[in-house]
Amino acid sequence: MSKPVQNPKTREWQAMSRDHHLAPFSDFKQLAEKGPRIITRADGVYLWDSEGHKILDAMAGLWCVAIGYGRKELAEAASRQMQELPYYNMFFQTATPPALELAKVISELAPAGMNHVFFTGSGSEGNDTMLRMVRHYWAIKGQPNKKVIISRLNGYHGSTVAGASLGGMTYMHEQGDLPIPGIVHIPQPYWFGEGGDMSPEAFGIWAADQLEQKILEVGEDNVAAFIAEPIQGAGGVIIPPDSYWPRIREILAKYDILFVADEVICGFGRTGEWFGSDYYGNAPHMMTIAKGLTSGYIPMGGLIVRDDIVDVLNQGGDFNHGFTYSGHPVAAAVALENLRILREEGIVERVKAETAPYLQKSLQALADHPLVGEVRGVGMLGAIELVKDKTTRARYPSSQGVGMICRSHCFENGLIMRAVGDTMIISPPLVISKAEIDELVSKARTCLDLTAQALLV
Repeated sequence: MSKPVQNPKTREWQAMSRDHHLAPFSDFKQLAEKGPRIITRADGVYLWDSEGHKILDAMAGLWCVAIGYGRKELAEAASRQMQELPYYNMFFQTATPPALELAKVISELAPAGMNHVFFTGSGSEGNDTMLRMVRHYWAIKGQPNKKVIISRLNGYHGSTVAGASLGGMTYMHEQGDLPIPGIVHIPQPYWFGEGGDMSPEAFGIWAADQLEQKILEVGEDNVAAFIAEPIQGAGGVIIPPDSYWPRIREILAKYDILFVADEVICGFGRTGEWFGSDYYGNAPHMMTIAKGLTSGYIPMGGLIVRDDIVDVLNQGGDFNHGFTYSGHPVAAAVALENLRILREEGIVERVKAETAPYLQKSLQALADHPLVGEVRGVGMLGAIELVKDKTTRARYPSSQGVGMICRSHCFENGLIMRAVGDTMIISPPLVISKAEIDELVSKARTCLDLTAQALLV
């Protein structure tokens, strides 16, 4: 049961929401009746709402607040840049120092041979850019029929028309006549949910082999690229079996198609490596970035492109694509300061060596809970599968909404943990301490207990 509202401003803001605001991924009617929770401030890994409740943000906003809330250095970087050059575009053969300096720093962090960046305002725009750039690349090479992009069911690549089409979320495709032509999907490597009686290793091989089958079905001469998240985030922190990515690499080596890694969530330290591609030893031709690039303090995304791809693009004349805010100087200044902090404070290295192993070990302690069928994680990512039967992995009926019950208890007990169906997922700020991890896991157990009690009623 939600606590009664005490602050008159809460009601005022909720009325503004009802009367004037349309929220993303929301049932407008339901939200208008209930009213949103109003978040008013944040510091470190914590949020406070308008009612004064302190909440541990185990999702780092939307996977993005890598260095935690309240870092004044980023605000100061934005202020300095706003006073010097608040805006100019990257069109008409012009550029600004922050964007150029940021491109250089990103190339220093990216896998070897990836030295060029096209800036966007978000990860969704980055994937739109990828689709156009990939098709432009093949046209320059005299193979304009290579247009089809292969993606994965339940993958997420944004919510623009192209981004949602690239993603494999059927509930998104049902609205807006998606996917657009030229995008096809293969099964995801989700062993717990879809592996059946197969071992994780066998299922990983099977899931990877679906890529080769789809290439042969569509025709190698028609396939432009394969796009995938190293770890599927919004799909439920789907961590592929160990056999998956090595087999994918074998398949990609056989065919003349490009590989695009969507690093919007995994990029900039989330796995304990700078990129998920580093963690798995993959060598993409392009990588989509956003979120951790600025720690979410200001919108920015981009597409990192391998040098040999750029060599071809250099032969193609104008690339007729871009955005008003591509390489926005204030966003670039904030990103530069964010990356400086990540590097100079050794945050990614500390995640790998200390806090990620501690988080993963601590989360595994929840595996003994009667509701928990599997706990999995990599770096600062984790998933807790809620099940009716631990042995068979059988779920509760979807009508019971077990994941949403658990999420509601989390909100009421000072924890933000996201529900994807009946999978509870976390992605805390990279700066979370061991003591805060203990608090996170303790609160998660409390919420699991409350969920189990609710199911008995």
